[in-house]
Amino acid sequence: VREGQSCPWCLCSCPCGMGAPSPPGPRGRLSHVLLFCHFFPTPDHYGAFSYLLTLEGTASGAGLDWTRALNSDLGSLTLAGALTAGSPQVLPQIPVKSGGPHGAGVLGVHLEGPFISREKRGAHPEAHLRSFEANAFRDVLATYGPLDNVRIVTLAPELGGSHEVIQALTAQGICVSVGHSVADLQAAEKAVQSGATFITHLFNAMLPFHHRDPGIVGLLTSDQVPPGRCIFYGMIADGIHTNPAALRIAHRAHPQGLVLVTDAVPALGLGNGRHTLGQQEVEVDGLTAYVAGTKTLSGSIAPMDVCVRHFLQATDFVVLDDTLHVQATYISGELVWQAEEARL
Repeated sequence: VREGQSCPWCLCSCPCGMGAPSPPGPRGRLSHVLLFCHFFPTPDHYGAFSYLLTLEGTASGAGLDWTRALNSDLGSLTLAGALTAGSPQVLPQIPVKSGGPHGAGVLGVHLEGPFISREKRGAHPEAHLRSFEANAFRDVLATYGPLDNVRIVTLAPELGGSHEVIQALTAQGICVSVGHSVADLQAAEKAVQSGATFITHLFNAMLPFHHRDPGIVGLLTSDQVPPGRCIFYGMIADGIHTNPAALRIAHRAHPQGLVLVTDAVPALGLGNGRHTLGQQEVEVDGLTAYVAGTKTLSGSIAPMDVCVRHFLQATDFVVLDDTLHVQATYISGELVWQAEEARL
């Protein structure tokens, strides 16, 4: 996170330990990309190695602990547990936890639905999707109950009542993200003007970029974003969800807003075959996970370190040391310059 910017999830002023000082970082840090929560974060994480944060309407404490330990093994210091549409009763069972020797910290919960577009629902079960009722925010509370451990909510800004909800959520310190949506650029800009600050997995589950109306993607260069506000956007840099060319376009257009996310599902680490994601089956083939029997992508099976390596191969970036001196420069993933001390 650049100096002066707030973390997009917990809205604190530090680079993110939810108010805690940052631990000593690695020797080199990436410039112009937000590796959420110090280094190797895992926002949008549904689970791994068959553990799911939602198991038939309940949260598995053992599964959550295992996922936290696994993420620390993979280099993640913190994660945000993502809940799909149709699992509100799980919310109180995923508490905010600090990281430590026992595993990665839990920033809180990302509610990805049910107030999203049916056309762009992705792998979310259609039967659980909802629109806002007359009293929109009250409808949110009726759906999920207390929002004490919620850090981010994804919604489709074209839904009636969405702006009331955005204002109410941001007033409680909850980050609102736009995604799973057919919104045009004007609707996306209105959402940002109401308080939304994030885009859920850019390019995926939204209208494609068009030169006459770039849709949500257009927020990266919009002149209607309120002054002083940074729009952050998640990118699933697993080599499946986002073509390297699209990754480069987004990064070069708005480098300070980029957040790498895994979108990892419980099939991560289990190999090819059929596995479960809540109440549905997913089929893993190589590095791709589909809703079984379809060609609809169902999250990712790439851990964060794979996403980071893919990002490095696809983009231009600068490596800085702890005193913010340039240690190396990469263009299109190739090392073009390196400080003498970094070669040792």
